[in-house]
Amino acid sequence: MADLESIAAELLRAYGRSEPTLAPLTSTYDGLTVDDAYAIQLLQIRRRLDRGAAIVGFKVGLTSAAMQQQMGVYEPDFGHLLTDMLHAADDPVDTTEFRQPRAEPEIALILSRDLRGPGLSVADVIGATAYALPAIEIIDSRITDWKIALVDTIADNASSGGLVLGQSPVPVAGGRDLSLAGCVFRRNGRIVGTGAGAAVLGSPWHAATWLANSLTARGATLAAGSIILTGSITASIPVTAGDAFTVTVDGLGSTTAVFD
Repeated sequence: MADLESIAAELLRAYGRSEPTLAPLTSTYDGLTVDDAYAIQLLQIRRRLDRGAAIVGFKVGLTSAAMQQQMGVYEPDFGHLLTDMLHAADDPVDTTEFRQPRAEPEIALILSRDLRGPGLSVADVIGATAYALPAIEIIDSRITDWKIALVDTIADNASSGGLVLGQSPVPVAGGRDLSLAGCVFRRNGRIVGTGAGAAVLGSPWHAATWLANSLTARGATLAAGSIILTGSITASIPVTAGDAFTVTVDGLGSTTAVFD
């Protein structure tokens, strides 16, 4: 039987750029399950909390056909968002903090009250959401060459790296049809992706509802003030130092992540 504590420790060490990235866990450890992978993720989060980070929300990964095809993983997962992952839109993001960074355009939601299940509906999630805003997620992998299966990415905190949020949240009281919100993603001024909110499980509201029910099933709660990243609308784009990425979402505005 695999030692989940040891795997978690290996993944944590792989955040350091002086350490090698890891071979896919699924090729190294026989029989790892999705439940094992979420246990490994949580072990790492607890250690990061012990080091002074705090949970600010959650991300849903692999919600769009574009990302599922790009990564070869065909069902969604979730990961934790921590204070040490947040980057201000007007501050350069240091690419040396990451191993294999890629950028994604997303719609983020901010909760106004706690969400507790079970059996949460889209209406429940809409009623608990205060704001929506554009976001850029920086995904990263501690697995060599992004050779991931579902278990690999879950164990690696859903391949999380960082995030940049828009600075002008838009109220969504009463609901807003985010499925129709068009998105344009630019790298250094050139369009590298387009889409709409419907790309993520039919709507960002559906993605957030999936997250809320998945967390509830594992005994967690989405607290008031939490950030929910609902998933990439387009395929992800590799990041190099000097890049500037901008996401523009109809009705929600724009935000830019600058990398050095």
